[in-house]
Amino acid sequence: MGLSHHRIGILFSAEGPYGLVGRAMLNGALLAVEEVNAEGELILEPVICDPRGVLGGYVTGAEQLLGAGIRHVVGCYTSSSRKEIIPIFEKRDALLWYPSHYEGFETSANVVYTGAAPNQHIVPLVRHLLERGGRTAFCVGSNYIWAWENNRILRETLAIAGGQVAGERYLAVGETSFEQVIEAILATRPDFIFNTLIGTSAYHFLRDFRSTCRARGIDQPRTMPVASCSLAEPELEAIGPEAVDGHLSSSVYFTSIDTPRNRAFTAAYAARFPEGPTASADTESSYIAVHLLARALARAGTQDAATVRRAACADGFDAPQGPVRLDETTLHACLTPRIGLSTAASRFTIVAQAEEPVAPDPYLVRSDPRVVPVSRRPRLRVVP
Repeated sequence: MGLSHHRIGILFSAEGPYGLVGRAMLNGALLAVEEVNAEGELILEPVICDPRGVLGGYVTGAEQLLGAGIRHVVGCYTSSSRKEIIPIFEKRDALLWYPSHYEGFETSANVVYTGAAPNQHIVPLVRHLLERGGRTAFCVGSNYIWAWENNRILRETLAIAGGQVAGERYLAVGETSFEQVIEAILATRPDFIFNTLIGTSAYHFLRDFRSTCRARGIDQPRTMPVASCSLAEPELEAIGPEAVDGHLSSSVYFTSIDTPRNRAFTAAYAARFPEGPTASADTESSYIAVHLLARALARAGTQDAATVRRAACADGFDAPQGPVRLDETTLHACLTPRIGLSTAASRFTIVAQAEEPVAPDPYLVRSDPRVVPVSRRPRLRVVP
């Protein structure tokens, strides 16, 4: 009997305002496809669609892929693109394998979430900042649900600890003019800036903010650090040497994880994609999604969404970040939170991490400090 062949959709924006991240995610998915095919248990045939960062392009791409009989699609970076196409997957009873950290407060029987939920990125970051004296924040974000919801979580968590959000600004995706925002920040002088800008907007803001502070004699990384839940290695390289260091990022994966599994992954990725972008959490999450999908297809023996979904929750994966498995109730992944500090070499030094994978809590019913006693909160271990 020959190998079973499965066509899968790949839906990432390799062009557009967040094309750098999209290319890193595409590369992670393709590397996993090649590894699966080399293992010889089944063959995956990727069908690639590039929406170029346009919401309508995601709808068109999803309709084309599912209309061609494909039942499983790995794709989307932004929450706006994911929410735009979920109804299409629910209508056709197909599975979207969504490999990006996101703001939470969502579950769908037709979405498998392999990126971090809010209790795996925003909550650990806020606690890390609070423990280091951060009580006042200024929020700057791209004007869509990712920023709105993360800023809400930050605001509520700070308020419980006696802190506050001193200012909040939203700008269109792709916006690169930040003079007024920076003046507002400097007038407020918060303990930290919470950055939910994405793509080129984030790179311009970090450069302009550092440059303005430097011109006014302000040690920005020390006095007003920028913290984020989305900043990754390829984006550090895009920021440039003049403003790349001293930023905090909360993530479940950094290329600097020092394990044999991760060293093998980063070496394989660099050999396959020497032109980049550098591997990142988004790369790894796409890589995980394809491997979990392949293992589920092999176990299920069918592409039926319900059968594959059950099979995916019955298995785990030894990922570059560590062991990963899906929670069958929420279809979100158990992942290991970490805090990184960016360096002049465009990498992250891991300054804190969880002792083990943390179960997903997309609605913050277990992790929200309003309902969880302090003694039961999952803690990050400071890395010496």
